[in-house]
Amino acid sequence: MSIDLVRLNTLQQQYATKIIQHDTDKTLSPRYIAGGDVGFEAQGTIARAAMVIVTWPELKLLEYQVARVPVTLPYIPGYLSFRECPALEAVWHMLTIKPDLLFIDGQGIAHPRGLGVASHFGLFADVPTIGVAKSRLCGQYTKLAPEAGSVVDLCYQGQVIGAVLRSKVRCNPLFVSVGHKISTASALIWTQQCLRGYRLPEPTRWADAVASHRPSFERWLAQQ
Repeated sequence: MSIDLVRLNTLQQQYATKIIQHDTDKTLSPRYIAGGDVGFEAQGTIARAAMVIVTWPELKLLEYQVARVPVTLPYIPGYLSFRECPALEAVWHMLTIKPDLLFIDGQGIAHPRGLGVASHFGLFADVPTIGVAKSRLCGQYTKLAPEAGSVVDLCYQGQVIGAVLRSKVRCNPLFVSVGHKISTASALIWTQQCLRGYRLPEPTRWADAVASHRPSFERWLAQQ
């Protein structure tokens, strides 16, 4: 498989200039919030994207969809969005309810070229999008206090590119960043508001549960 990294690099830089890093809706009051997560199966040849719709403010699971799409790009650090976005686009089209706010499990602008999967897909979805990643891709931050709710800035090349949030005690922190059409401050606030005692905010926690058929999702299915 021949990969033109120069072309992908150029595309990332072009797309990054289109990311809106402020609140396009100053009074955002979503009725529905989506969460998206991507995993891989069949030895990495199939991308499995799960997307859920939860209600706000109840954060109850209302709809879920799963799409499986053949992978056309191998894993290349820093270019994961080109590998994941086709599956996210496929599952997005399957939703019967379109959200007012979107969480993606992955980086937003907290990326060396400012275009993680949450920003890449946020451009496509064209709704306020937040990236919530479980690990750091780039940037530095000061020591984070052990208490739940502790927050410090994530900085890269002299700029704040996100927030590091300890969402639960005795758990590694989350890395929250702008996806598209939202500010860093609002991305952090919405992430905090969507926490319900778990490490992950409810939209991506449910997406992960659906993608992996976790017991919480099995219980939900049994009640339907």
